Amino acid sequence: MYFAALLARTEDGWEASDTELDDVESLSDLADLAREASPDEDTVLVLIEQEDAWFGVVRVDGEEDPRIYVSDAAAAARSSYGEILLTDELLGRDPGDDGDDLDALDLDGTEDGESEDDEDGGDGADAAAGSDEAVPHGPVGDAEVLDDLGVSEKELRSMSGDAVGEIAEALGALDVLETVR
Repeated sequence: MYFAALLARTEDGWEASDTELDDVESLSDLADLAREASPDEDTVLVLIEQEDAWFGVVRVDGEEDPRIYVSDAAAAARSSYGEILLTDELLGRDPGDDGDDLDALDLDGTEDGESEDDEDGGDGADAAAGSDEAVPHGPVGDAEVLDDLGVSEKELRSMSGDAVGEIAEALGALDVLETVR
């Protein structure tokens, strides 16, 4: 179970709206969704939380590139919504690098005879194991994403449980967030 909300900063304070991420397939889609919530190019935060296992913050300021923080990359990697946030850039990988290293490759000479389908998908277990190795346990991203809004890096890194609620409370937006929860 997950919860996702948009918090848009306006002249009158924060406005919240819940959002479905079912049609969001990439970080670019998510950033576009956030920009639509604020036609005046104000700051928009996308807050995502999954069963108290991990949370993510995506900050979009106008047309600037989104800034991302994920509390536990390994937990988020097991979620389709978390995978949207865990870009190659965020994980420090070259684009298109699937995280395989030489130790993970099967070098017994059979790879030449295997079909691409077997290598790419198979039962999914090998692909998942390879991606878990490349994804660090713990936080990734810009831990200073909310500094200028009153949530320090230290506070953000120490959040757990209802982190989305804690962030909203620190921003003075808990009441508006609760209306969409």
